[in-house]
Amino acid sequence: MNPHDATERPGAHLVSEMLGIEDPWTLNISYRPSDPLYRASTLVIGAAHELDELHGRVTRATRAALGVLEPVARGEFNGAPSSYTPLRSAIEQIGRLVSAQNEAYEQLVQSISAYRRLLPEPDAAPAADAKAPDLHNGQVSGHDDDWAVSPDLQLRALEAVEAGGLRFHQSGVYGCISLSDARGERPADRVWPETVQRLVADGLLDQDTSEGLYRPGQLLSLTPKGEVALREAHAAAPRVAAALNRSNTAALPGAAGPSATRATGPATKRSRSL
Repeated sequence: MNPHDATERPGAHLVSEMLGIEDPWTLNISYRPSDPLYRASTLVIGAAHELDELHGRVTRATRAALGVLEPVARGEFNGAPSSYTPLRSAIEQIGRLVSAQNEAYEQLVQSISAYRRLLPEPDAAPAADAKAPDLHNGQVSGHDDDWAVSPDLQLRALEAVEAGGLRFHQSGVYGCISLSDARGERPADRVWPETVQRLVADGLLDQDTSEGLYRPGQLLSLTPKGEVALREAHAAAPRVAAALNRSNTAALPGAAGPSATRATGPATKRSRSL
């Protein structure tokens, strides 16, 4: 449950919604100052604070403008250009603040995305290795969100949908996207809504648009194409694991094969006869 009210602290609400944390202001406390994640998380905190501050300024400016707008609504202005000066000033101020608020929102979204891309990967199954089959064959490369469709992220998303109950949500306030599982909670594994969006666009997932985006969220299911991709990835797992095992064994010191032993045998005998 998001503890922050989007109408009062939209920055804190967005961070909590996208990262699944209750206190955005402590996001950087677990990192050393030299860690890139420290800088990335600090930028998230700063961007969230900036959005909250601008949101408050917009609210205060709008409330102050009501005193100017009410006489206009009652028809008490005489139409002289000077009589509209306070109204014009109030509108211009609100317009500037709203523009700055929109920029702050975009900056926060970008900061959160940059932070998430730096997060360490959990222990991945062999099928998630770079040598695993590409689950997005045929996709157009060069997308800005290609990080969202890396093989491991795709595999986790497909498995989460196969398990059932995964829903896609979009905030009605700021448009931020999120996921929930069958219990209505954020997925425990790193399954990103951006990955789900790409898989839907690429025809691997189906999103039930007959349900509400906000509540209860739109249920996700595998398409026939997605089922095939998931089966192929699972079938490839043993082969990838075996290949990785052979590669690691060959790299170990003293792991020379029989041919290497035979090649050094004669040289050893000649050395003893000198």
